[in-house]
Amino acid sequence: MTTSVVHALTVAARHAAHPRTRTAGPADGTDTASPCRACGRDETVLADRSDGVVVRHGPAVAKAHAPATDPAGHRARISVAAHPLLAGILLPPLPAATPYVAGRPVTAWPYGTPVDPDRPDDAPWEAAATLLARLHAVPPTALAPPAVPPMRGPLKAAQALARMRAAGPHPATAAVERAWAGLPAWARGEAPAPAAGGLLCHGDLHLGQLVRHPVPDGPWLLIDVDDLGLGDPAWDLARPAAWYAAGLLAPDEWQRFLGAYRAAGGPAVPADGDPWLRLDVPARALTVQTAALAVAKSTEQGRELDEVEGMMIESCARIATLPTQLTAGPAS
Repeated sequence: MTTSVVHALTVAARHAAHPRTRTAGPADGTDTASPCRACGRDETVLADRSDGVVVRHGPAVAKAHAPATDPAGHRARISVAAHPLLAGILLPPLPAATPYVAGRPVTAWPYGTPVDPDRPDDAPWEAAATLLARLHAVPPTALAPPAVPPMRGPLKAAQALARMRAAGPHPATAAVERAWAGLPAWARGEAPAPAAGGLLCHGDLHLGQLVRHPVPDGPWLLIDVDDLGLGDPAWDLARPAAWYAAGLLAPDEWQRFLGAYRAAGGPAVPADGDPWLRLDVPARALTVQTAALAVAKSTEQGRELDEVEGMMIESCARIATLPTQLTAGPAS
């Protein structure tokens, strides 16, 4: 993280928090090293990663997206988040005073109350599933222009494998590679998904992608549209499915999630019966992605795999020996 990025995000967050207050604007010489003259608040860095830096100022946050973000795809995704059809599903963006910093797109958003990681029993599985079902039901043709790009889920899985390979040798690499080799080309980001066109997908669903807005206890909304696009909606169910298959998500929590998705009419799986004809390939891909990132981080940090990471490697070793259920393609 550089000083220029933090400065630009501070300006953007202050402007988004106080759009009608000139002292928070970007062109008035705001001293971002001092508390905001409009409200006296300082900023908080909420995230500092290569794929996103996020700064909060009171009721607003500003985000610098990944340096390699595709401009056209980014604009389309932000347009979708602001579309009236997505009201009550996706958190809508705020005007951003600073559109770019160091070649990285900058966006501004309302601050929402995140899921509390210290209260796992309160995890909003039903809310997440219902929001996904509603997202998947939005007709993509009603959102154009601009055209909605492909969902980036398979691409992110491929990037995780590339990061693992670049990190260097590791005893767990072979198990991850075997599981990866057993996936069809579309799940590795090497070919289009079988269902032409596809449905609107979030692309990177996990509990960190939900917030309550208005704070503190408004309705749950989905955030982070960096991977949103058209594709197989089963991908959005794949991470909870992978956790359940690995033993990281309790059966009752999985059933709550799956049941709520079905009750809301979600199209990714059949309304009843075996959901794994749809979920098998995406769940395997998310298992491999998670395991590859675990191996990469373990190698980069010079440490052993922790217990959870080890369970994902074990899942890769197990699924590499099993036939893949390819008889049913993605929902269309």
